[in-house]
Amino acid sequence: MAMNKTYHAKQHSKTSYSFSIYLILIITCPILFILFQIKFLQTPPSSSPLPSWAFFNQRQKVIINTTFNNLTKELMVTKKLLRESVIFLPLKDLRYSSTAQQGHTWFMSSMYDTHEEGEVQYQRFPSNASKGKVLCLKGNNTHDGAWNSYALAWPEYLPYNSTLKKGLTFVSYNHYNYDNIWHGLSSMVPFVAWHIKNNQCLRTPSRCILYHWGEVRIKMGPWLKSLMEATFGEPLHIENISNNNATCFEDSVVMRHNEGGMSRQKRIQVYDLLRCKARIYCNVSKRETPAIGMTMFMRVNNGPRSFKNESAVIGIFDKECKKMEGCHFILAYSNNLTFCEQVRVMSLTDILISPHGAQLTNMFLMDKNSSVLEFFPKGWLKIAGVGQYVYHWIASWSGMKHQGAWRDPDGDSCPYSDDDKRCMSIYKNGKIGYNKTYFSEWARRVLNEVRIRKKEELGSKKSSRVTSTTCYCS
Repeated sequence: MAMNKTYHAKQHSKTSYSFSIYLILIITCPILFILFQIKFLQTPPSSSPLPSWAFFNQRQKVIINTTFNNLTKELMVTKKLLRESVIFLPLKDLRYSSTAQQGHTWFMSSMYDTHEEGEVQYQRFPSNASKGKVLCLKGNNTHDGAWNSYALAWPEYLPYNSTLKKGLTFVSYNHYNYDNIWHGLSSMVPFVAWHIKNNQCLRTPSRCILYHWGEVRIKMGPWLKSLMEATFGEPLHIENISNNNATCFEDSVVMRHNEGGMSRQKRIQVYDLLRCKARIYCNVSKRETPAIGMTMFMRVNNGPRSFKNESAVIGIFDKECKKMEGCHFILAYSNNLTFCEQVRVMSLTDILISPHGAQLTNMFLMDKNSSVLEFFPKGWLKIAGVGQYVYHWIASWSGMKHQGAWRDPDGDSCPYSDDDKRCMSIYKNGKIGYNKTYFSEWARRVLNEVRIRKKEELGSKKSSRVTSTTCYCS
């Protein structure tokens, strides 16, 4: 039994010794590891066989700088390529010369218009349609639009040696000219419509670029220039384009369809604004009296499409006016009047009597619902084309009443058949005769209509006249 006890005592002693050794090792190893780390950290980097943190940081900076420099070089190359890739195309595309005014026209033929139903057709740069690109123009040729060109470019990557013009720029295409007040007005009306539509009333265009068949034009007629100054509140600056270097525009609007696409309601709105602005500009106040104004608005005395016997025609209408109580007869020649004098005459006119011609454009300056009587020389009906109806159109668009046209059955003869277009060179500027009976009855009928209308307006106090305080877009 004693031997068994001794055996158990020795076994317990060995177990205790082994545990003590294990415990010492557990405590000593971490201490030695810590001391080793302290020694390692105190060792200078140059004597260390392993790379330090500073080395890693330095290497990282080298990699970042190298990458940045490479990216910068790539961006510079990309920028250079983008600037050099701007392609200029002819403003006048001769491939569409036979359909110059149709579709997207031969002017800037690669571009398509923005058009909402009833609104004006236009192009805006930059826009979503242009993918943020601005319009650039180059060339100032006044004889061949194919030598002038256009391109689109991102504002950050404009062509080399180009100039960026700040502000709003109007770019106008006119298939005819800017001196004739009808053709000039037709080219400017869409800008006024856009001005209204896009709530740009307080924003005045910084400049206007004019083109005819892609050819640069640097002026417009004084009548049109005054009307645009009245409308936008300051003179419209017409700018030329550099012949060699590109001129780009921060914000530009391009029109090439005149009034095409606009609804009658939109046109009436535009002409209401033009009338109102013109009257304010010329300090013309509302007419308070119910008098009837009958105006014979003549072309150049004894000029193209003037009356053969002017005094006889004047006498017929003056006589009928005098028969109507409160009727005042006015005789005026458009070429002798300033813009504001024409505005004033029209403000006094309820019945406008005039041969076919650009001076009839002034009709929109009359009070709405006023009447127009138009006269033609021989031969126009068959061969003049749709252009002979432009004053019917403007009467409708501006809220006037076109009371018909008298066409002289007599005049110079043509050696060809009456429907031969070669006869137009003879008929175009022919003189106009008269028919006393027809003119007298015509005048009486229209005078009576106007008298009844003005009486109704006065009685109901619902005059349609636009006053200086009701201008839209003021």
